[in-house]
Formats: sequence, structure tokens, C-alpha cells
Amino acid sequence: MNETECAFLLEQNKSQKGLRRGLKARHLTMISLGGSIGTGLFLASGGAIYNAGPGGALLAYALIGIMVYFLMTSLGEMATHMPVSGTFSTYGSRFVEPSFGFAIGWNYWYNWAITLAAELSAATLILKFWLPGSSSVFWSALFLALLIALNLLSVRSYGESEFWFAMIKIITVIVFIVVGLLMIFGIWRGDGIESTGFANLTDNPFPFGILAVLGVFMAAGFSFQGTELVGVAAGESEDPRRNVPRAIRTIFWRILLFYMLAILIIGLLIPHTTPELASGEIATSPFTILFEKAGLSIAASVMNAVILTSLLSAGNSGLYASTRMLYVLAKEGKAPRWLARLNKRGIPVPALLVTSAFGLLAFLASFFGDGVVYVWLLNASGMTGFIVWLGIAISHYRFRRAWAAQGRSLDELTYKAKWFPFGPILAIALCSLVIIGQFIGGVSEGKIDWAYIAASYFGLPLFLAIWLGHKWKHKTKLLKLEECQLDSEE
Repeated sequence: MNETECAFLLEQNKSQKGLRRGLKARHLTMISLGGSIGTGLFLASGGAIYNAGPGGALLAYALIGIMVYFLMTSLGEMATHMPVSGTFSTYGSRFVEPSFGFAIGWNYWYNWAITLAAELSAATLILKFWLPGSSSVFWSALFLALLIALNLLSVRSYGESEFWFAMIKIITVIVFIVVGLLMIFGIWRGDGIESTGFANLTDNPFPFGILAVLGVFMAAGFSFQGTELVGVAAGESEDPRRNVPRAIRTIFWRILLFYMLAILIIGLLIPHTTPELASGEIATSPFTILFEKAGLSIAASVMNAVILTSLLSAGNSGLYASTRMLYVLAKEGKAPRWLARLNKRGIPVPALLVTSAFGLLAFLASFFGDGVVYVWLLNASGMTGFIVWLGIAISHYRFRRAWAAQGRSLDELTYKAKWFPFGPILAIALCSLVIIGQFIGGVSEGKIDWAYIAASYFGLPLFLAIWLGHKWKHKTKLLKLEECQLDSEE
């Protein structure tokens, strides 16, 4: 990389002075919590227990949780030192090489833009639980308009809406854990669920072997995705050097506690052989099953409402994250310049509207069917989230090595990730294992489902094409450690 290219990169990476720092510490915490507690816990956890057994599901979620912990501390170190909204793209460009950052940024935008459409499609499915004959286009348009309005008002309006969306989910999980524990210890007598103590877990915790654990890694990983939103939001935090570490320290343990306790309770009270666990439908969600057996007859409707808020929360976060990423890509010269324009409130309106246009993909449900379109969109996003996590780990490893190579002291860092280099290396290994292990999900009884595998891996060749295409066009090379730009221009 020559001096002219370096100068161009540094110039384009100037801080986003136009964005407003309107997010408080409580917003950062809830944004990350809200992004990770959703259908992955309320629905997919049942399938994980059904496919891997109670012990297998716990092990899979625990291992992914450990990986996420190291990813969060890696991201926290970089985001605290250099709080910019385009974290993943900016860090990849500065600490690895420009084409890598370019591909990570567009990959992340694509992931959340498609997720927005998927959540709108799923929200329509939920509404039809109450109003089966209603129009898919009407509900998709209404929800999309709501999310656009929340993101147009101000960054604080997004933070406040996400705060309350997340609060609903957290209260639901806490109630579930309390009711479940009371049933396990025989204090709350359920109708149809008899506590067997810890027998379900101790008698045969891994009924399908260790390979089954690897098979549910992807589901566990999807459940935790969204925790990285704290890095995106750091660029609009009021005091990122204080608030980001605080959010990092509290988020992970709360999420792990919620997930591990909830899965433990499901595994102890509902046998893993229960067919309903694998359906993935609201009426047979493990939360709904347990609440109904506890005598709470309105469980299905209540969980329906909670899952609807979860979907809107995920869509809200997706629109925010992808809009900020597209804005930063434009500001750094990696997307059309007009997408970097801000209004008087510091909102990147052009980037918001272009991203929102992808939400219109949910309207395809009117032609092909709600469930069909949802599955299409879900498969289209595939493993893009894991590619971003891999990018975070690689960027942090390079950041620390460059820090040492340039003679910088760790005492200069406001927040230091523990156990370096073990943390990012473990995260790289586990992310790679999850990506490779997804192949197992397409193999059943010796037969290979090539359609499933192609859909699952769609994001990987897309990422490689963007990365290698940009690299070929701009002739970029891996940055020398001494060339890495370690400081923000803020």
C-alpha cells in the first residue's frame, strides 16, 4: 500500500462529527440485550434441546456464550479506544486491510437489511395468529412505517424504543425462570408437568452424541447475534469510554444467565423427546408449553405478543445498524457519497431510506406465502453474522499486535480485553468450526440436502466475492503492523 493510498484511507476515516451522541448507558445495555434475546430463545431453544438433548443444548449454548464473551471484550477494547459507528468496517480497514474492511462492512449491512425484511415477514405471521384473514402487505407496510418513524426522529428515540422493547422481553424471561424454578422444586404445581428434579439432565444428557452438539451450534450462535450492536451504537454514545465498558461488563453475564437458566428449566421440565419442541411455532414454544402447564391459560396469546415485540425490536435494531453501516461506508468512500448526508438531527436519512427499501421484500409474502418468504429471507442472511464475528476477532488480534509493534503501552487503553491472545484466537477457531459445522445440518440418515447447504452457505461466497473483487480492483495488500492507524481523529 503506497503513501497516497494510506493518506486517502486516513482522510476517509475521519470521525463522524455529524452523528449525535444521544445514547446513554442504559440504552447501550438494552440495545445489546434486545438484539440478542428474541426468537432464538423463545422458539429455537426448543429445537436445540430436541436435536441435542438437554445436556447437549446447554453445552452448545455455553461454548457459544464463551466465544461471545471474548468477542464482546475484543469489541469493547476497540470500540472504547476508537468509538465510531462503522466499527466493523473501520476496524477491518485500519487493522487488517482496506478490502477486508470493505467486505465486512457490506456484509454487515446486507445481514441486517435482509434481517429487517425477514422480521417484517415474521411479524405478519404473528399478527395472523389473531387476524388470520388480514392482508400481509398492510401489516408489513404498517410495521415498516413504524420502524422508519422511530429511526427518523432521533438516535435517542431509537434508544428509548429499544429500551422498552427489550424490557418486555426481559420481564418475560424473568417470569419464566421464576415459574420454572418454582415448578422444579415442587412449590408451583403444574398441570401435566411433573418435576423430575434433575433426572432429565443427569440420566441421559447427550442422547444423540457430541456431533449433535455441533449441529446446534449455528442455532445457538444465531441466538446470541445482536450483542455486537453495542459496537455500532458506541459511535453515538454520550460517553463511550465510560459507557461501553460498563455495557460490556453487564450485557454478557445477563444474557448468559437468561439463556442458560431458561434452557436448563426447559430441559428439566419438558422431555427432549417432546415433538412440539421441534416445531418452531408460537403455540408450541417451550415458553408457551410451560406457561400453559403452569395453569396460565392465556400463555399462547401473551407469548405471541412478546414475540411480536421481539421481532419489531430486531427489525428496529436491524434498521438502525444497517443504516449506520451504510452511512459510514459512504463516508469512507466505499458507497455513493450522497448516502452520507445527514439531516439537522444527525440522522443519515438517505442511508435510512435505501436500507428501508429492503424491507419491501417482505411484501413478496402476498405472492408466495408468508412462511415461504420468511424462510427465503432467513436463509439469505445465513451465516453472515458469524462472518462479522470472525472479522471482529481478526481485527482485534491485529489491533493488539500493531499496538505492540508501534511501541504503545497497554496502560493507554481505557478498557483492556482479558486473556489476549487466547480470546480472539478461540473466537476465530469456534467461528470457523460453526461455519464448517453447518454442513452437518444438511446431512440426515446418510443423505445430503444440497438445497439446505446451498442456502446456508450463501453468505460465504458472497462475502468472498466482495472482498476479492475489491482487492483485485484496488490492488490492496495486508497492512504492515507499523502502518495500522490506531487512533481516531476525534
